[in-house]
This record gives sequence, C-alpha cells and structure tokens, in this order.
Amino acid sequence: MKICHYNNNQAGVVEGDRVYNIGDALIKAGLARQGYTMLEIIDALANNPAALQIARDASQGGGSVALSSVKLLAPITNPGSLWAAAANYRAHQAEMITRMGSADRVTKSKDELMAEFFLKTTSSIIGPGDTIILPKISKLVDFECELCAVVGKRARRVTEDQSLDYVFGYTICWDISQRDPWGKGMQNTRNIRKGFDTFTALGPWIVTRDEIDEPQNLSIRVLQNGKEAMTAHTSDMICGLRDHIRFLTSCLTLRPGDLITTGTPAGVSKLNDGDRLHGTIEKIGSMQLSVAAEK
Repeated sequence: MKICHYNNNQAGVVEGDRVYNIGDALIKAGLARQGYTMLEIIDALANNPAALQIARDASQGGGSVALSSVKLLAPITNPGSLWAAAANYRAHQAEMITRMGSADRVTKSKDELMAEFFLKTTSSIIGPGDTIILPKISKLVDFECELCAVVGKRARRVTEDQSLDYVFGYTICWDISQRDPWGKGMQNTRNIRKGFDTFTALGPWIVTRDEIDEPQNLSIRVLQNGKEAMTAHTSDMICGLRDHIRFLTSCLTLRPGDLITTGTPAGVSKLNDGDRLHGTIEKIGSMQLSVAAEK
C-alpha cells in the first residue's frame, strides 16, 4: 500500500489515481484518536493487524477522491529521529573530495563510516510540491535525493538477517545541504548545514515494505529544470540498509516512525532561485519541489 498524508492532516491510501481516507475508519474502530499524527498511524499499521486490515478494507471501498485534487503533505512530520547516512556511495565520496576537499574515506571500515550518521532536524521537513528556501548566508546549496526507510517496530540489537522485518516502508528523502560558508574545512557542521528550514523534503507517500522486496535494487533519477542531474542505483551503496539497521540498533533503540535515509549518489548540483526539481525512486514514486531565494 501507499500510505499518504494529505489536506488537513488526514491519513489515506493511494490506489491508482484515487485517495481513500483511512484515518476516519481507524478512529471509528478505536485504533486512532481524533487529531492523530502520522507517527501514530504508522505505529498502528505496523503493530496492530486489525488496523492494517481496516486500511486495506478502506482502500477497496467507496468515498475516495482524486489524487490530483488533494494536497499531499510530508508522509510524516514528527519522526522521533531522522538518521542520515554520510558519504555512502563511492562516486559521491569522490565527487565531494574534488568539490569540497572532503576527507578520503576509502580506508574506513563500514562501521567507521556509519559512525558518521548525523541527525536532521524535524523542523526542516517539507512535503511534495513545497519550496526549498535558499538562505541568504549561503552561496552554495545543493540537493541530495535518497532512499529513506521508515521504521515500524521497536528495534534493539537487530542482526542484518532480521533487519528488514523492522521496516514499515519506504519514502523519498531530499537532504538539502549548505556547502558554503560552513562546509569546507570545518568539522561537525552537518546538523546545521543540513538543518535549515525546508532542508528535508519527504514524500510523496510511504510504500509499505511488502511492495519492495529488495531495497538495494532500486533506481534513482533526478531532473533539475527538466534536465537529468542524477541517475543512480541503490545497489551502489557502500553500506546497505541492512548494515544501517544492524549498526544503529547496536548503539541505540529505533522506534516506530523513526527514519533512516541512506545517503546520496553522485550528481549533486547547485540550487538556484527558480529551479524545479523532479525526483523518482523506482517502486516508490515521484515528487517535485521548487526552489526560491530567501527574501
């Protein structure tokens, strides 16, 4: 299923070109409260078979609206944490060494590389069709388009073989990054450089795990102003999602609704006022974003 968040904070299922409201049915069944958040919906769907069945039934019933008529929102705006992998594609590592003078990480082990996970601010989250604002202080801001996993179950000390059992689904994460003035030759600045308002775009929805049998077998494509800017494949990750879940849960507890975004491929590009971005990840979908300078 494709679980979406739309209009006035409603939860829905997307089937073809229609959206079916599931929040009302979950409230009626006593499985969601009035004023629910998407974190609560994800927790219910991931951990309560009755809630999942209600969602399936609702998506087969009446009362749908046209997808084109709704305003899609970020599928979750209040994750407990959003863990972001750093330098997780070899080609992007090389790109950033050339572009920004970043450290060469070739000699690092997988765990040493994953110890560079950083947290993105939840206040930076925007959704499909929204606008990235380029801060006045920056002369160089670029985009990163990444596969993002949504945790469904509480997880601690999980093996790689077990790891995908704890995933609820997948979405697209745009990790927008300020490279100037705090990106070159400075340490420990990622949380700020990637935490500006509007610097995390999520969407267009969450595709449940059962629809993607292998997260390391998905193509990624980004168009910037209609021209191809990035084309990649998740099989090129240095550390795959299974590595990420094993490593993170060896250190800390992951909870329902937590997000893990898996790093960007090569092809990052400078953003300019007026740009239009269109990103697609195979089996998930596509979303568009606008870019505007801060006024």
